Amino acid sequence: MFINQAYKGDNTWWRVLITTLLTAGVFIANVIMYFVMSKEELDKVYQTMSEIPNNLSLLSNLLPFVFLLAMLFFLVRVLHKRSILSLTTSRKDVDYKKILFSFGLIILMTIGAFAVSYSMDSSTILWNFNPLKFTVLLIISLLLFPFQIGFEEYLFRGYLMQQIGIIAKNRWFPLLVTSVMFGLFHSANPEVAQMGFGVMVFYIGTGFFLGIMTLMDESLELALGFHLGNNLMAALLITSDFSAIHTDAVFKYSGVEKPVDMLNEMIVSIAIVYPIILFIFAKKYNWKNWPAKLTGKIQPQAHQ
Repeated sequence: MFINQAYKGDNTWWRVLITTLLTAGVFIANVIMYFVMSKEELDKVYQTMSEIPNNLSLLSNLLPFVFLLAMLFFLVRVLHKRSILSLTTSRKDVDYKKILFSFGLIILMTIGAFAVSYSMDSSTILWNFNPLKFTVLLIISLLLFPFQIGFEEYLFRGYLMQQIGIIAKNRWFPLLVTSVMFGLFHSANPEVAQMGFGVMVFYIGTGFFLGIMTLMDESLELALGFHLGNNLMAALLITSDFSAIHTDAVFKYSGVEKPVDMLNEMIVSIAIVYPIILFIFAKKYNWKNWPAKLTGKIQPQAHQ
């Protein structure tokens, strides 16, 4: 079982503490700074960020994840003395077909939903395509987004899910904690400051969604594919002034996003789209015994 994979390594408390602080430290620092800084100070920071050229801003935001993911892998391999495979799946090999299926599914659904929305009302959606800038954006995205989503998935749904799971000796507590942590660690994003903490419902809900598919499938593969496809579409398809990162996407939303509109979009995603995706995965991969998979106990094992 996926959480039990942590027993294949050395889980001495100080090893867990060092790995957590060194890898999640950047998120923790961002959250602390967000709550400590005044609104005026935050506005100045966001204003400064918005003045940086889009592709340069994206590059500077994504590049650190290359080092963070490498550090996480290094600490798991050397400090915890276990394989990256055990952090990825409970099976003998990584199933790349699952990653590709999840990746393709979210891309098709995102493009389909955008096409429907555009056909119904395109008044606030502007053509923003610049061949040169988009090409640079595409290269940066394809090269670096895998590191960004890889780090987040391996940290939250992989390392922390497993470590919290073997401490709590159950599955529901790590699912809850990592989902809330995933949401809180996105609280410093610009759209949260502009739209309010209602946006956090979406981030935490997305954390639950990714956590559920990880526990049900006993691996990170589906979560990795979905997260990568989702972030690529967010960067390449359409951008807006209140996005977490401004990009030279194909389209740009020029309207004013109201909190109530954001809430409606979040409700649609969390209450309708996410369950549909989970249903598709459940049918395709024959998921069974949901209560035990999501809330069952973890049986302690000796260090393997």
